[in-house]
Amino acid sequence: MTAYAERTQKPPRTLTKAEYKKLLRVTGEHARGFRDHVIFSIALGTGLREAEIIALNCGDVFDSHGRARRRVELRVYKRAGKAKGADRINQEVFLPDALRYKLNKFRRWKIQQNEPVGEDDALFASRKNARLSSRRLRAAFREWQEACGFAKHFKFHALRHTALTNLYQNTRDIRLVQRVARHANVNTTTIYAQPSDEDVVRSVRDLDC
Repeated sequence: MTAYAERTQKPPRTLTKAEYKKLLRVTGEHARGFRDHVIFSIALGTGLREAEIIALNCGDVFDSHGRARRRVELRVYKRAGKAKGADRINQEVFLPDALRYKLNKFRRWKIQQNEPVGEDDALFASRKNARLSSRRLRAAFREWQEACGFAKHFKFHALRHTALTNLYQNTRDIRLVQRVARHANVNTTTIYAQPSDEDVVRSVRDLDC
């Protein structure tokens, strides 16, 4: 029994639908929160990791006409090691239509804020027009969670977990989730197929007893 319990994966910690909807609503209601709103939308819409988001340049996301691309090829991404075939994985992400709309609006906002939008300029910049740092991004995520009144705080990586869990629940296709997650081994992806506490509550609510 102990051995089985040790082998059983626990689901990753994710935001509930109510939590991430509130996060997006609160950041979207404030002009000062628009940059962070777009960052959180990218994480929830693509499953990109913190470092991958920060590393994005305007040229990665926008084409020569200044429009958001459908596909984004990553220059910076997590490498799990050649033994696991990380460098053979297609390191590109597909952007949802709603996210492309926000990115197009965000580019116009950047121009209004006198932020550079050249091909090699950072997509997300600090107040000093330097590339946004991991430390500042984590601090902003924590501040917005406080503004939302979350009883418990999440790490930024929970947004990736939330995106991939939502994708599996919507499709029930573990191979599709593997591709979006860009995992070399599908066994890594199976963590998103684990039932959450909410799944268990819904399942047992109407049991005869």
